[in-house]
Amino acid sequence: MDALRPNDPEDAFVRAFGYRPAFRALAPGRVTLIGEHTDYSGGLVLPAAIGRHVTIAAAPHDTGEIRVYSAVYDALVQFPAAAPASPGLPDWARYGQGVALGLVSRGVRLRGVDAAVGGDLPIGAGLSSSAALEAASSLVFEHASGRPLAPRERALLCHDAEVSFVGIPCGVMDQFACILAQAGHALFLDCRSLQTHHIPLPAGLVIGVCDTGIHRTLHRSAYAARHEECAAALRWLHDRGETFPSLRDLTVDDLARTAAMPEPLLRRVRHVVTENARVLQTARALEGGNYGALREIFAASHRSLRDDYDVGSPHLDAMAEAALEAPGCLAARMTGAGFGGAVVALVRRDDAAAFLRGVEERYRARGLEPGALFTSAAVRGARLEDAQVSCSAAPRR
Repeated sequence: MDALRPNDPEDAFVRAFGYRPAFRALAPGRVTLIGEHTDYSGGLVLPAAIGRHVTIAAAPHDTGEIRVYSAVYDALVQFPAAAPASPGLPDWARYGQGVALGLVSRGVRLRGVDAAVGGDLPIGAGLSSSAALEAASSLVFEHASGRPLAPRERALLCHDAEVSFVGIPCGVMDQFACILAQAGHALFLDCRSLQTHHIPLPAGLVIGVCDTGIHRTLHRSAYAARHEECAAALRWLHDRGETFPSLRDLTVDDLARTAAMPEPLLRRVRHVVTENARVLQTARALEGGNYGALREIFAASHRSLRDDYDVGSPHLDAMAEAALEAPGCLAARMTGAGFGGAVVALVRRDDAAAFLRGVEERYRARGLEPGALFTSAAVRGARLEDAQVSCSAAPRR
């Protein structure tokens, strides 16, 4: 998908449907502070939600049809609420369609709804626009049908929609981050047990998001190949009598057992194992106030993603270097699946404006054109709002 241009979904709703929406759902994007390509091996991750959102303006009705308009693509799709699995919808519509199908399969009787999708979250920048679209879609369908889910149930439903319906073998991190995040905190998630806890981020720091301008989609990337390589590495270990349930169970000390593993599997395992260790190091550094340690931890993650996991690019290297050279930057690394996308940085709040200017100047000095550059606090997860008063869907117990 192309980059999502800032737009007003409420105005788009009026243009598409000829009346005012009743409510809207907002779901934030996320950055992974640390813990990249570990979630589908049951590993550890540390994402945070950012203040850019996919927003859906919506209104329920009793026609039995779900109509969804995309302000980005200027396109309208329609499918039956009772049987959402209509074939032939464009890629952008399949995320919400998969969520609708998941709700129906769980016994939710969907009501007809008109919805217009917009927002200011860049697509293709590695910021989980697909998970945000799923989360916002789920909130719309739940609210219109009067069947709100608990946040964890919603996250798992959205994850299942992306894996089973859209066909991307992703882990659970993106959906959990977009839905369960708390303002001012990073989300520590064990992707095997699904246990979480929230780690406060320093009030004096903001999150820098530096889009390289090189967009990618998981469909056209080697993401699925990396997923299969991790599975193949685990099979290699099992064939030699090792009993590790997943790559998550290997420690850095266990890497000696993989010395004879063929390439590139050896490097894939080394990344997963060392990245899990870096998540723990980062969590300890944040909780202990040892922010000076983060620069090298982030740098080691960037090198590992580039050299061991082969998901880097010259643009990501250039953007990370530009960020690290800019005023106020404590640490920076590529974020998201790689193959393009964005760099995440931790930046002193008082230097935020100078940081953004410095990144743009340094990236352009390398002959490159940046995409979106912004800073953000860590924000809360997906939520509902009506036209006048903010509100939240109450969890179903």
